Amino acid sequence: MGEERVNLIGLSREELAAEMARMGEKPFRTRQLWHWIYERGAADFAAMTTLAKELRQRLAERFTLARPTVGSHQTSNDGASKWLLEFADGNEAETVYIPEEDRGALCVSSQVGCTLTCSFCHTGTQRLVRNLSAQEIVGQMMLARDAYREWPSSKEGRMISNVVLMGMGEPLYNYDAVAQAVRIFMDGEGLALSRRRITLSTAGVVPMFPRVGEELGVNLAVSLHAPDDATRDVLVPLNRKYPIAQLMEACRAYPGAKNARRITFEYAMLKGINDKPAQARALARLVEGIPAKFNLIPFNPWPGTAYACSPPAVIRRFAGILNDAGFSAPIRVPRGRDIMAACGQLKSASLRRRKSAQGAPS
Repeated sequence: MGEERVNLIGLSREELAAEMARMGEKPFRTRQLWHWIYERGAADFAAMTTLAKELRQRLAERFTLARPTVGSHQTSNDGASKWLLEFADGNEAETVYIPEEDRGALCVSSQVGCTLTCSFCHTGTQRLVRNLSAQEIVGQMMLARDAYREWPSSKEGRMISNVVLMGMGEPLYNYDAVAQAVRIFMDGEGLALSRRRITLSTAGVVPMFPRVGEELGVNLAVSLHAPDDATRDVLVPLNRKYPIAQLMEACRAYPGAKNARRITFEYAMLKGINDKPAQARALARLVEGIPAKFNLIPFNPWPGTAYACSPPAVIRRFAGILNDAGFSAPIRVPRGRDIMAACGQLKSASLRRRKSAQGAPS
């Protein structure tokens, strides 16, 4: 039985160069392959017509350019798309595309399940199975680009204009794979996304903030959801490890945070829990001095949840208080609710593999 073929998607340039060296190929082959994989979106080596036929055959014998397998694909009434993706070991994760008029965001997962247990989040009810590899993270973008015919990468007016690491999982508990995927997203000779069009969302893994800012420099979104430790301890249990005072200190120190690139504080509006006027005023005081904006998210229900969405009038009043304090606080229009693709609703049908979960960070 022959060796299993290596998937070239998700390899760094250095790793790809090492594979070419093992084949006895010269360094320029790395750049050629990078172009075909990430600029042209080639799904098989036969399409790489600038390479000799004999070389294409050798590449096909040793490597693959496989995307994740689509278990199911749903389209919402509002145009959002959700893919349930199956990986080689049978595990699954979800990816969502949210279109706007002239652009759109791809919501990418970083883990199968989630390390965290945020009480209002459907994904949080699924224990962590394992981290996704860089190949599996980048593969989500490749598959979506295939689906919307977004090749070559230099194509004008791309529908997939932004990437948000807001899918299943806590990205900062899978930092190495996430960072490698993000670097591939940003590579100017490939997928060519500006760092300003990439947002990493975290529940607040405070010690990782400096590395994200210095090494990646992408937009930062923080799942805040409460202005005080007592409430946030319940909603976001990670708060017990990194309480709000530490979180705000890390946000103030985040490299590159300025008015042009404000930190986004995500805030799910939960009826009777975190939606009182006094809590809005406390939020404004909490982030004073941080270049910040808020993203108010009407709670998206899921089966078995104990929470309800704040009434529209309550959310508007909450937003108004933040606006009066000088902060942008748009109310997110829920997208993909009918296919369980909205914020906080993602949950795959993967098996909960206890051995993997035991190795999860606390």
